[in-house]
Amino acid sequence: MPHALSPLSDAGAEFDRQVNNLVTRDYPALAGLGAGQFEALVAPLRAEAVALAAAPDASYDLETGRVPFLLVIARDVVPVEETMPRTTLHGGRLPGFVDRSFEPGSLERFVATEETGAGGLSAYLLYGVERGEEFCGVVPETAMAAIAGRGRSLLTIEEGVALITHFPEALVKNKCFSLGGSRCGDRRVPAIWISKKAPKLGWCWAGNPHTWLGMASAAGRRVAGE
Repeated sequence: MPHALSPLSDAGAEFDRQVNNLVTRDYPALAGLGAGQFEALVAPLRAEAVALAAAPDASYDLETGRVPFLLVIARDVVPVEETMPRTTLHGGRLPGFVDRSFEPGSLERFVATEETGAGGLSAYLLYGVERGEEFCGVVPETAMAAIAGRGRSLLTIEEGVALITHFPEALVKNKCFSLGGSRCGDRRVPAIWISKKAPKLGWCWAGNPHTWLGMASAAGRRVAGE
């Protein structure tokens, strides 16, 4: 039986919550900005968030990992190595981490694919987000093809980090997710799952299914003034 979707009642307040969430996690300092400068960087996106409230995808279902929008800060502003330790599980205290399976220098090579259109974006909104638990147990290549066939976009590493930063409830045991929007030219697909009672950024092979890994996707991205 499908879960009931909750409408987004106040998109402006939700946007403000996400901005404050990043400020309290030291994103401005990590970006080399004052709090006011950081807020000025993201403030133009507030109007986009409010406009998204009228979209069909503007609804919550945290039990299945569906959220209306995310404020995303790209790695050229704040590195992934700094953002992952600022995530925790819902109700948890242990910081997230990048798995040792990323050999030195490899994380930087996992960049946004051309299909995502996220390359070169610094601060933007990702909307109509789903963690994709329906793809648990599905070969990642098959899941990515199915998502493309629906006209949806795969999430990048930064977007996956944003999801668990703003909505830690989205990361739960046996319903974790791959991030096919970031690739490095080989058959590795990044993913976020739970390890040692904390979020972990790792990777899995594109041809190997895992019963506990789905494939996250979104309806699209918005920058200020669109």
